[in-house]
Order: sequence, then C-alpha cells, then structure tokens
Amino acid sequence: MKELDTLIELAVKEGASDLHISENRVPYLRIFGQLVPLSKYPKFTRASMENILEKTLSNLKKEIFKNVQSADLAYSHNGERFRVHTFLDQQKICMTFRRISNQVPTVEELDLPEVLKNFARLKAGFFLVVGPTGHGKSTTLASLIDIINTERLENIITIEDPVEYLFTPKKSVIFQREVGSDTPSFSVALRDCFRADINVIMVGEMRDAETMATAVSAAETGHLVFSTLHTNNAAQTVDRIIDSFEPAQQNQIRIQLAASLSGIFSQRLVPRISGGLVPVYELLINNTAVSNLIRDRRTHELNTIIETSSGEGMIDFNRCLVNRVNKGEISIENAYLYSTNPKSLEKML
Repeated sequence: MKELDTLIELAVKEGASDLHISENRVPYLRIFGQLVPLSKYPKFTRASMENILEKTLSNLKKEIFKNVQSADLAYSHNGERFRVHTFLDQQKICMTFRRISNQVPTVEELDLPEVLKNFARLKAGFFLVVGPTGHGKSTTLASLIDIINTERLENIITIEDPVEYLFTPKKSVIFQREVGSDTPSFSVALRDCFRADINVIMVGEMRDAETMATAVSAAETGHLVFSTLHTNNAAQTVDRIIDSFEPAQQNQIRIQLAASLSGIFSQRLVPRISGGLVPVYELLINNTAVSNLIRDRRTHELNTIIETSSGEGMIDFNRCLVNRVNKGEISIENAYLYSTNPKSLEKML
C-alpha cells in the first residue's frame, strides 16, 4: 500500500483529477484532461495489485468484484477522498482513482451559469445533468444540493455508488446512502424515499428503466429529484430515457416525463488556452413548447427550441462555445472538436 499512497500524494501535489494503475503498466495521472505516464515508477505486479485490492475493498466489495469483475468504492488517504473503479482487463487488475474535493464548490467557482441556481430553488421537479464520464456532472449536482442545504429546511437524500462529496448539514437534514453497503440498488433506495418523508433526492446515476421510472414518479409526486445520464444533449437524453422502456410502457413514461421534467443541463470540460479546463454547456428548460414536443414524439426539434429560447434562459451549446472562443478562453480547434454540430458552429464563428 505504500506505493499506492505515494502515488496518491503525488496526484494531489500535481493537481491531477485521476490516477490509473494496472498490472504490467506504469501508473498514469490525468492532469488538466491529459494523461501523463509516470515512467520512472515501476510497473505494478499481480501481487502488488492483489494487495491493493485486499486493503482497499470491503468484504462486500470483494464479493461484488468476484461476481461481476468490477466494483466501485471510495478511498481516503491523509484527508483526501477518491472515487475508485476497479475492473479486469484480459484478467489483469486495473484501478482508477478519481479525486473528490473535500469542499463542495459553488456554481460561481465552477464557472457555471447563474440560471442553474433556479433549479435548486424549485419545490418539485426532475432535473438532469448529462455528459460524458469525467466532465463534472457529479460536482455540478453537488453544488446545487449544497444551495438547498444552505438556504432551506429540507430533508435531503443522496443515493450514490459510491458516495462522493460528503455534505455537512446546514439548514437541511441530509442522508447519504451508498449502493452496495446501505442499500442493494438505486431503485430500492428510491422507493424507500416515499416512506422516509424526503423532500429532495439526488440519484448519482440512472442505470436502468426501474430507477428511471421511480425517479420520474418521485418528481410527479412532489419531490425535487436530481440525477445524471451519460448522454450528449437534451434531445438524446429524452430519447435515452424513453427507449429504456418496453414499447408498451413508452407512451406512459413520455407523458410523465413531459409533465415532471424541469430541465436538462449538458456539460463538457474543454481545455483552457491559459491552462486548466473550462466548462461549456447546453441548458434546456421545460416549458409548454418543450413539453408538447416530448409528448408528441418530436424530440428532434428540441435543439431548435434551445437555439431560439435564450430569452427564457435556455443556453445553446454552440453559442456557449462561441462565447468562450470570443473571450479567448478556448481555441477554435477545440470548439470544433467538442461541438455536437460543427456545421452550425462554422456559421457562428
């Protein structure tokens, strides 16, 4: 474990977001989005990786790893917390350590739009933060939960695998349940919320139709629900949710989603010219037009609604990229690289 803790300390010192270790490879750090090999460090052996697994995984996580060949967990060293994913690659043990800040950052510190705070001040609804892995979805959700924690007397629960940010109760009461140790699944923990007098629910990830259906039902019945999906934009997110259900169920979930959805925030972290990363984003706010499009199976038109509704607070992804380019924060090359519609972007630059 000494070699792991040495690398953890180096990751913290270098400001890395991730540490990657695996059998027969040197370790890697991800610093400002770029992978950096630590060539002076020896390759990890099978014995050293097995020792790390033995020391970091609980008995329950060891059983999960044995059964499904992967596991998620939290790890702490010298006050620094990490979300860990361990898996097999050609029967070789691999682990990724993602650093979690001890302080929940604010919307301002994350350089996110002020309009996001409105969703933390709702009494009920369904708000999704979407995007690829490693682009700050969990951190954005944490910043919104902490607004509620700071401003309102609410009963909040987070359901995560594993628990990432640890919240200190302020005005609110907060429960944090970890899948695999506090509850068998996201869906079971969500159903428990109906019997626990919960006001606000944060679901770390919606992995199956049952979890999605229960989350939507919770929003319909007066809860404020936050969650994430690995999708690229608002239209794809709505389609992903609906397509997760059997054809006979899709019309019902479409109607429920049209009624309960508050908004969808899609984000990416793009390399900043001066160093580091800067967020670019899209925001869909549910209104009558959006609700009708979802209900009428016209989700392909959602992008047009976003592009033409900036006056209502919606944010177009390409317009956000252009603003970052005009401010000298990101390069034109990266704007094209991260755009979901480069042809449209070309007309705007």
